[in-house]
Amino acid sequence: MKLWDKGFEPDQMVERFTVGRDRELDMALAPYDVEGSMAHIRMLEHIGLLTADELTTLLGGLQQIQTDIAEGRFEIEEGIEDVHSEVEKLLTERLGSVGKKIHAGRSRNDQVLVDLKLFYRQRLKDIAKGVHTVFDILLTLSERHKDVLMPGYTHMQVAMPSSFGLWFGAYAETLIDDLRTVAAAFDTANQNPLGSAAGYGSSFPLDREMTTRLLHFDTLHYNVCAAQMGRGKTERALAYALNAVASTLGRLSMDVCLFMSQNFAFVSLPDEFTTGSSIMPHKKNPDVFEVARSKCNRLQSVVNEVSLMTTNLPLGYQRDLQLLKDVTFPALEEMEEVLSALAFILPRLRVNTAILDDARYDYLFTVEDVNRRVLRGQPFREAYREVGLQVQRGEYRPDKRVSHTHAGSIGNLCNDQIRQKMDAVFAQFG
Repeated sequence: MKLWDKGFEPDQMVERFTVGRDRELDMALAPYDVEGSMAHIRMLEHIGLLTADELTTLLGGLQQIQTDIAEGRFEIEEGIEDVHSEVEKLLTERLGSVGKKIHAGRSRNDQVLVDLKLFYRQRLKDIAKGVHTVFDILLTLSERHKDVLMPGYTHMQVAMPSSFGLWFGAYAETLIDDLRTVAAAFDTANQNPLGSAAGYGSSFPLDREMTTRLLHFDTLHYNVCAAQMGRGKTERALAYALNAVASTLGRLSMDVCLFMSQNFAFVSLPDEFTTGSSIMPHKKNPDVFEVARSKCNRLQSVVNEVSLMTTNLPLGYQRDLQLLKDVTFPALEEMEEVLSALAFILPRLRVNTAILDDARYDYLFTVEDVNRRVLRGQPFREAYREVGLQVQRGEYRPDKRVSHTHAGSIGNLCNDQIRQKMDAVFAQFG
């Protein structure tokens, strides 16, 4: 069955090539297709294109399909082009000719758009929750280990004292900026395209404000052409959101892989959360973080793929846009897998509390010694030179006391303020 059926069938090669993975991927859209259809027919009854009895009958049919989806009985049959065709086919089989009335004032173009907007909106909410969970874990670890010092690095060289509180907290606060990008994608998805039809509106007196309210969209995509241009634009915003989160989580995973190596030994994991080698009995590998790192790198490539697929497309719907689902659906799933894995493994990290007992880190404290001299009244350049000469002559002996009090430093992490920032951004998702 095809919603565009006019009495002929396309060549089978054309059918296979153009339908692609739609039947498989559209299963994720099924609950949203029903939700959008329910709002649409309520609006059709409101403007007089359906009777009250027809609306009741159609809502009952859609509710049954909704139940089938929830209980795993719904499938898109072979020979059915997409989820929209399957839903209309089931309605017509179960309810008779009234099922055919559901498509008035609507095109598959705005139908799939509303499905995707609802789907992306929910998945972005899910990702926001996942980011918030990882944020909570990182900030808890920051507070728990705030007094445990560790080396800080610049140019991969030992630089100045840091702390596990500072390290964990840095990734927590960075996730807030990433969540702002997720919120921007959420806002882009949270606009109602229904009623734009094929991209040029309809001669029916559609009440688009009504469907906006019914589907709980924040606003309406007013210009019908702009609504259709939202296909691809939404996916770009989504890709940038995934990129931002993946960049931070990938960098965190790299740090852990580095810090778990014997050369660093800053952190460790219980044996059951590592893997071994087939020939080296001593190996305890941080595979979860390694796989997370690679998945995050792959997720950062989605921006390029979506951008290239949507570059220089003319105004109006093009079939190219269908292939965006092949990219974004798996990417969303992978992002949630990474967030879930890190939420599981991060609380199990063990922190080495005696890192700075090793003499190789003595030079971390040269800046502290310079600053103490300056606080006693010595000019900075003189203090810098004296400590530098001690280092060169091999005479430097560190004073390992650290006194950092300004906002955001080792001794004043401002974790409460960081949490307030996160709460403000997270609230944007309702």
